[in-house]
Amino acid sequence: MSEGREATPSDEDADLTREIRAGRKFSLSEAIGRMGGGGLMKGASPVSRTRQAELVIEDYLRRHLTDAGGVLGGVLLRRVGMSDPRLGDHDEPLLALENHVRRVLGSEHLLQDLVREADVEWGRVFHERPRFERAECPPHPDDPYTIESVRISLFELVEKLSRRQ
Repeated sequence: MSEGREATPSDEDADLTREIRAGRKFSLSEAIGRMGGGGLMKGASPVSRTRQAELVIEDYLRRHLTDAGGVLGGVLLRRVGMSDPRLGDHDEPLLALENHVRRVLGSEHLLQDLVREADVEWGRVFHERPRFERAECPPHPDDPYTIESVRISLFELVEKLSRRQ
């Protein structure tokens, strides 16, 4: 500090801050924190509302969906997000899930599409050839996703969703 000038509290704070920072390594996270200031996250979640809704649905599916192959929940979550681009605007994301499942159950075409996508995802995850169901043939005995098995899983899910209220 200069001799002719008396130190003000803000000058003392600045000197102390410089002294503290002199011994530390600079990091990207520290730079972001400095740019935002002390109240960067005050009163807001760092997770977007859409992502929060996706997490609620993902958790519910993980706990309540019967899924032999392990990928149906992810496919269903992705489809709910695509069918409802304003998912984060909903106060009840499970209602959006319930509506989507009811729509799939009400359309044979949507159900077949969901089963096919689950088969593809299952094959990709497990590095195996997908087992697609053919209309003329009975399903493969090891096929984790048949139209009937997915229909049953979705009916059970929609029943659980309607009872949650």
